[in-house]
Amino acid sequence: MAGDTIITVVGNLTADPELRYTPNGFAVANFTIASTPRTFDRQSNQWQDGEPLFLRASVWREHAENVAATLTKGQRVIAQGKLKQRSYESREGEKRTAFELDIDEIGPALRYATAQVTRSAGGGGGGGQVGGGGGQFGGGAPAHQQRPQQTQQQRPQAEEPWGSQPSGGGNFGSGGWAAPGAGNSGGFDDEPPF
Repeated sequence: MAGDTIITVVGNLTADPELRYTPNGFAVANFTIASTPRTFDRQSNQWQDGEPLFLRASVWREHAENVAATLTKGQRVIAQGKLKQRSYESREGEKRTAFELDIDEIGPALRYATAQVTRSAGGGGGGGQVGGGGGQFGGGAPAHQQRPQQTQQQRPQAEEPWGSQPSGGGNFGSGGWAAPGAGNSGGFDDEPPF
């Protein structure tokens, strides 16, 4: 989309992706990527770690289920997506700004590991599960076979990304998310407009 800030981040997951479901049953996985720059210090003849960047990220729908079934804490990943900024007030009344990454693509980094990709059951163009490959990225069974089936009542509910339910309004500029079919992606009205 024009005007979006697209970035690519290489880093390690700080925890397993947290998979939740919206009230309408759409999956969302949230996690943090830690990216630490390294520079070579010629005086000490050693590599030095710089200040780490911790970037909160989210991914939606079947992509979220694939990520949750595939990636785990500590794995090095390459993620590309739209950088989003949101402002909010803390409990103490302080105004704060947070940066988040809305993931378009993510996968394991293969510089120091190997992986074997298995296409998921519903994956049309190339989503999938990473397995095998030295055991670092999980088992070899497809993602749909590793997840236990959950009913709507058993699924954990996702917190809305901005802290509350959509406030109506029917368009992106009024403070709420779009009404179904009002120009948002595919007519879904249970995720933010990015």
